[in-house]
Amino acid sequence: MAAPLKMTCLECGAVNRVPADKLGAGPKCGTCGARLNDGKVREIDADTLAKAARNDGTPLLVDFWAPWCGPCRMMAPEFAKAAQTLAPNARLAKINTEEFPKVSMKNNIRGIPTMILYQNGREVARQSGAVPASAIVQFVRAKAKVPA
Repeated sequence: MAAPLKMTCLECGAVNRVPADKLGAGPKCGTCGARLNDGKVREIDADTLAKAARNDGTPLLVDFWAPWCGPCRMMAPEFAKAAQTLAPNARLAKINTEEFPKVSMKNNIRGIPTMILYQNGREVARQSGAVPASAIVQFVRAKAKVPA
């Protein structure tokens, strides 16, 4: 059995331990029962982001966006496609910078959309600007060493 990875539930914020070799088996949160890596983009809050960025062993790509931002809205379907492609080896989430402005300041977000890739308690890489799904997938695979 592979060593367990920590994964924060993006629905309830509970930290779960999942064996690395079971990521593709559709693990669920032990607290709320939500799927932990189903290939869907999750809208998260500031507390969940802080917990996931600090704890998760599985790569987490977070899109910092705002509803009024045209490029953010254009990139949303591409971000969703990338989430499906990268599952179960990486997870994608979004945080609304209008709703959580302190998160933007804390993460030094200067323009949106900006994506930050977190893994093993630290920021691995960041990229600004709207990009297609293929570029998002390539970014995560290159920076987090996610298998193809």
